[in-house]
Amino acid sequence: MRFRLGLPLMAMMSLSSPALAEDVSTFALENGLQVVVIEDHRAPVVVHMVWYRTGAADEATGKSGIAHFLEHLMFKGTDTLAPGELSKVVAKQGGSDNAFTSWDYTAYFQRVAADRLDLMMQMESDRMHNLKLPASEVDPERSVIIEERNQRTDSSPGALLGEQMRAALYLNHPYGIPIIGWKHEMEGLTQADAEAFYAAHYAPDNAILVVAGDVDPDQVKTLAETHYGPIPPAGNIQPRNRPSEPPQIAPRRMTLTDERVSEPYISRIYLAPERDAGDQKKAAALVYLAELLGGNGTTSVLARAMQFDSQTAVYTAAGYDGTSLDDTTFSLVVVPLPGVTLEQAEAKLDQVLADFLKTGPDPAAFERVKTQIKAADIYSRDDAEGLANRYGEALATGLTIKDVEDWPEVLAAVTPEDVKAAAAEVLDSRRSVTGWLMKEDTAEAGQ
Repeated sequence: MRFRLGLPLMAMMSLSSPALAEDVSTFALENGLQVVVIEDHRAPVVVHMVWYRTGAADEATGKSGIAHFLEHLMFKGTDTLAPGELSKVVAKQGGSDNAFTSWDYTAYFQRVAADRLDLMMQMESDRMHNLKLPASEVDPERSVIIEERNQRTDSSPGALLGEQMRAALYLNHPYGIPIIGWKHEMEGLTQADAEAFYAAHYAPDNAILVVAGDVDPDQVKTLAETHYGPIPPAGNIQPRNRPSEPPQIAPRRMTLTDERVSEPYISRIYLAPERDAGDQKKAAALVYLAELLGGNGTTSVLARAMQFDSQTAVYTAAGYDGTSLDDTTFSLVVVPLPGVTLEQAEAKLDQVLADFLKTGPDPAAFERVKTQIKAADIYSRDDAEGLANRYGEALATGLTIKDVEDWPEVLAAVTPEDVKAAAAEVLDSRRSVTGWLMKEDTAEAGQ
């Protein structure tokens, strides 16, 4: 099990580039379950995914981590499946399975031979409404997720900095709460909390079934009606009315010192718009902006200016993933060259960004990035699991099938002027948090 954060361009593109439109069909069951079928008959394999429109940003106050905790508990069995049996059955069929939680969704998937789809639907639909959560299973699993936090977050100074920076960036929105949860709240999660979250969010009318691979829509519809159709809808799924961000009027800064830091670095995140249904142009421009500024270790704007021309950095990067229900982030990272202080590196970063805001993209660099994005689109069509992820993630965050299919055209229509305008809007220090990560002795030395 895992939780999702941002994605690099190539991975993101695999979630954002469609198969041929005629290969994708969709329908809904009477109980509200949305079904998407992506045909790919090149290999006798199928990917079966169920996405729930709920994640860490939908948790009750004081219950951080419950969405991810329930993801773990979904493997603990039903009346007909013993704890862990689902994964064992998948493995015996020669397949693989897993799950992941983000702020906006929780998803469960299996990849198996195509003739095992019926069995996958049987087991997945069973735990959609028959999950059993005895204390004997809940209590030990709480220790598991706390240890996961210890290993992934508390043992990593970089992860701790990122967590603190998000908490500072989002003044009012729950995206500032970590997916894994705050440790002191995780320790108090109970069987009743898990059962309440399950009852409130896990139902066919709050879910999306995506089936990709060697299948046909009629077959999938018959199986879905057989296994998922009898599950009653919740009927009372609450709208995802989340708190909105107030106007952000002041840049925020922080320094995290930790003796475990091997290389000090600068991280900066900006509040940025997400992909919206019917309006993806700005998000597409930000995809280009991230790739132009820091998508390539040798040719990007930051790499050329800071790693080669001025030799102030050993590493630079930029990132953006717009598939989000609410405002997301645009990120920058700079690792200074040994002997260059964080202050000097940040000054150079600000200078490079200011120059870019004045001049906009270099035409040749823009065309190169445009070609790379188009190539990523073509390559992404070779992966049924990537296609299933793309549709499921999009639909779980408020986009439509049409938005998914239009996305490559929206990307192709981006102009240098669009990128310059998006940069001017997003690279606003008042809507940012800048973090310095360093060793304690370095800080004392005036780094």
